[in-house]
Order: sequence, then C-alpha cells, then structure tokens
Amino acid sequence: MAAASPTDLNNLLMFAAVAETGGFTAAAEQLGVAKAKVSLAVSRLEAQLGVTLFSRTTRRVALTDAGQDLYARCVPPLRAVQDVLGQVGGEGELTGTLRISAAVDHAAQTVSRVVAAFAAQHPRLQIDLRTSDRVVDMLRDGIDVALRVGWLRDSSLRATRLGDFAQFVLASPAYLAKAPRIAHPRDLARHPWVALTLLPTPLTWKFSSQRGQAQTVRVNGMLRTDSASALRSLLFEGCGVSVMDELSAAEPLRSGQLVRVLPQWSLPRGGIYAVHPPGRHVAAKARAFVDFYQAWLREQGG
Repeated sequence: MAAASPTDLNNLLMFAAVAETGGFTAAAEQLGVAKAKVSLAVSRLEAQLGVTLFSRTTRRVALTDAGQDLYARCVPPLRAVQDVLGQVGGEGELTGTLRISAAVDHAAQTVSRVVAAFAAQHPRLQIDLRTSDRVVDMLRDGIDVALRVGWLRDSSLRATRLGDFAQFVLASPAYLAKAPRIAHPRDLARHPWVALTLLPTPLTWKFSSQRGQAQTVRVNGMLRTDSASALRSLLFEGCGVSVMDELSAAEPLRSGQLVRVLPQWSLPRGGIYAVHPPGRHVAAKARAFVDFYQAWLREQGG
C-alpha cells in the first residue's frame, strides 16, 4: 500500500469515522458534514492508495483487509496527535467522543453510575456507552475501551486489571424449600443447573473450603442461556442453582430473592478489566476514564 502523493489527513479522519460508526451516514452525522463529502473523501483515499477500504452492500459497510490494516497502522497515531492538540487548545479539557463497551448487567449495575459521574466532570466530552454480552470487535466498532468482567481468554490483549470479585452459588428460597439439601459441593451434581454459556467452562466448578480442601464438581446443565439477565430471572423462577458474580448478586441477596448456597466454600475470584484496542496509542480520554473507574472501585471497596 503506497501513496503517490501526500495524504490529506481530513480524508483519513473521515475514513476513520466511517470505520468506527459502520456507515457513511452515521459518519457524516458524527462529523457534522454532508454524506457526499464523506463518500468523496473515502473515494479519494482509495484512489490514492490503489485499494478498496470498505466492502459496501445495501445493508452494511465493513472494512476490507486493506482497510483494517490502514486503520490499525494510521488511525492510532492520528488520534494521538488529536489528543495533544485538544489538550493544548482546551487546557487539558477532554473533548470528542469516548466509546465504551460493557456487558449488559455490568453497564446497568455499575458502569452507568461511573459514566454519569465522569460525564459531569467532562461536559464537553460525548460518551457512547454500548452494551452487549458478547465480546465486541473493538477495531470494527471503534471502541476506545471495553470493560470486561471475568477471565480474559486472549493473553495478547492490552488490558488493565481494575479490580476483582467473588462468585457465589445461588438459588431462590422457593427452590431450596423443595430441593434436596446442599451441604457439600458434590451435592450440586444432583441439582438442575442454570448454565451461563458465555463462561469458558459453565458446567465445571472448582471449590475450595476454609479448611483448605479442594473439590471439583461437574454439574448438570438442564437449562442454558447466553444472558446473565436471563440467568438471574431463571433463578428467581426457581429453575435450579447457578453461580453469579457478587456485583450482580448484591441486590437479589439484599432483597431475599436469592439465597447464597455453600457460603463456607469459595470459587476462584474473577477480574474486572479495561481492555484497549490494538495499537500502541491509548487515547487520553480513555486513560482518564479508566483511571476514574479504578478510583471509583477503590472507593467502593471493589
């Protein structure tokens, strides 16, 4: 990929906007310009580089391999320059758009409160909080920072551990009233289990006791779901037993909708991570939010 003449950085910025928003119309709205101007800028960039940057259909616009390569290599340093210029011109005030990704439950219970407090401190910064229980493609979706709860499968990710959390075995009082007694982790194999398929091993659990004993249990996943919210609702309905993180379990435990089972046994603790997209540069707005969230968790005792 070689350019015959110097590249207009405005064309590159418009290309980045299309890549991050997933469409020419959305990019134009974000930039406050006409759609035709964005389309022309991308066409000029493609002509100059001699490659196709986007595959276009009537339903979606997606980066080609050449487009992904251009974005990964050129956009992060361009954003770094924008950050520096923004700080110099705005006396350090954060501007632009910060795109945050989080799981649905985590966003509703925790992240939304942090975002609200952070937004109050940075009124010129636009914040786009996107929720999904699936791992998002940060490059394709233009995400500045993804907040993930649990265990990171990809060791190559650039991640900051913000805190950790315990896991609890839970069931509803109605279920426990009619079910066989659960006195030991091995008893769980005789109970219907509500499995969260987002987990790497949703049916195998490793317990440790306060006395240093260890027990691995293979449970019977009679019901399975890919939604943490659905799992919680199924437990409320008395469908069986499952595990929830302490952040999600806090309110149901306080209200009495769920009861902790085997409190004398513990499961491995999980982590709360801030994950950054590929590339060497981390935007100042993303760094500021991660620092803010980490401080918030410390104040909460998380």
